[in-house]
Amino acid sequence: MRREERLRATEDFRRTRAAGRSYPHPLLVLVAARSPAPEDGTRVGISAGKRVGGAVVRNRARRRVREAVRTRYACLAPGWDLIFVVRAAAAQAPRGAIEAAVVSVLHKAGLLKMEATCAGSRSP
Repeated sequence: MRREERLRATEDFRRTRAAGRSYPHPLLVLVAARSPAPEDGTRVGISAGKRVGGAVVRNRARRRVREAVRTRYACLAPGWDLIFVVRAAAAQAPRGAIEAAVVSVLHKAGLLKMEATCAGSRSP
């Protein structure tokens, strides 16, 4: 994901968690809040605590979630700040299960456009 598509500042994470609404799934949790600057588009942050595992395991889990979000970024509604909190079960989950979890929480939040309207998803 490009730099402007990522949520990076600690204050942005705090604001999103405080003002946002959460959408749970056994593999991850989505916290979504309206962006203070909607013209900037949707920004995504990914968090994995020590319960997920060691550094290698946490980084691998974050990479897998990031890839699932990246392939669907063009389908996301604009003007949101999103945080995906990785749960411990995601460390051993297959890639398809993580992708399904990302789609599931985005649908619950109403942030995923219809697949037909965003068929031209951006690739690397």
